Formats: sequence, C-alpha cells, structure tokens
Amino acid sequence: MIPARLLSSRFPKKILATLGGKPLLQWVWESAIATQSFDEVVIAVDAEETADLVRSFGGRCIMTSPLCLSGTDRLVELVQTSKIDGDIFVNWQGDEPFIHREMIDDLLQSVHEEGADVWTLKKKIECVEQVTSIQYAKVVTDAEGYALFFSRSPIPCYRDALDVEKTIYYKHVGIYAFTKGAILRMATLAPCALELAEQLEQLRFLYHALKIKVHETCHEVQGIDLPEHLSMAEELIRKQRPSVVVI
Repeated sequence: MIPARLLSSRFPKKILATLGGKPLLQWVWESAIATQSFDEVVIAVDAEETADLVRSFGGRCIMTSPLCLSGTDRLVELVQTSKIDGDIFVNWQGDEPFIHREMIDDLLQSVHEEGADVWTLKKKIECVEQVTSIQYAKVVTDAEGYALFFSRSPIPCYRDALDVEKTIYYKHVGIYAFTKGAILRMATLAPCALELAEQLEQLRFLYHALKIKVHETCHEVQGIDLPEHLSMAEELIRKQRPSVVVI
C-alpha cells in the first residue's frame, strides 16, 4: 500500500512533482511493481487530482479519508473497511522512489517467523551530519534485532566518545511491514506522549508493546521531504542512468 497524501505539510503536492521526467508517485508505483514481491499494489489517495494521475499511468488507487494523519492511518482504514486484505501488508511511502527489490527482500526476510508484529529497516549512518539532524530518525535494537527506541536525537549517547566519526549510529528507513493483527490493533491505539514529542508514529507501536523487528540494509535511500530534495534526487537519477554517446 502506497499512501499518497496530496497536501503534505512540508512540501504540498510533492507526489505530483516531476522527477526525472515523470511524477514522483509514478516512480514509487513502478519501483513497487518491479520488485515482483507483492500479490497486489494499491495507492491510497485522498484527492481526485491524485486519482487522475494514478489512472494516467495505469496504477490502481483507492480513495481514503483526507483526515488520515499518516500512511499507517490510511492502511488501517483500508483494512478495517475490507477494501484490501492479506496476511502481510507493506506500507511504502509515496515519497520514497529509490527503495528497490533488494531492500524489500531485506525487509521481508523474516515475515514467516513468529515473534514480530511489525518489520522495518535500518541503515548504518555514514554521513556525520545525519547523526545530529532531526530530519533523520535513529534507532537502537536489542540482541535479537527488535527495536528498543527511535529518536530524532543521536542514540545511543556515547558519554565518553570524543570522535563522532568513530561512533556507530543507525538511521531508520521508513518502510514497514505489518501483520493483519497488528493493523487491527493499531486501530484501537491512541497517540502517546513519546510519539507526540518526537513526531515518530513508530513510538506508538513500541509504547503499546508491539514488537518491531528491525533488519539492516546496506542500501542508501533518498526520500523527498522538502523541495530541495528533488534536486538531490535528480542528481542520483543522473548517476544511475548509463551514459550514451552518439557518434
């Protein structure tokens, strides 16, 4: 399920923005289809403008309430109303065009095992500036890979470390897989103080004792949260495309 909110607060209508010659949302749809990992791919929209766009590139969309505050809320609505059904549901954000099959394989590697309610990814931080940036959520896990906490602050806090380049931090990659039971339970959970303080919805899952399995990926991502991120994404696309010389 790809949530596609039209009027995002920091970058309104970003899902309609052009990236590499086509709409951002189309990049995400094509990436999801290309993984060949899913029985069904659906875009959850909240406006006819977005629905028209989805239909123009041959995608499937379902209308959801504009009152949904997050992609998870849209997924809950679709499952509660029986508009989609399944055993495992992946929430792939509509502003993440560079997630690919290898990352989905990382995410789903243990979904057939018992113990977890939710699965997500982490990536070792290699850019020092991301450690202190509140734009990047950090995560720490236990010995079995279950999430202990997420924060926009650097975690863990190295009390005696003097060189930040020698410390290890992991950022959270914002893609989730859920069991159906976890989705139905989330429908009953109210936001908690930790979630509201950090503005990280995954803290609601932890607060209410849902177990989040965090798998590591070695692949970098480039989400589109702000207008300036489009130019960064354009540069990434340019580097990925093969050079063609006409003689």
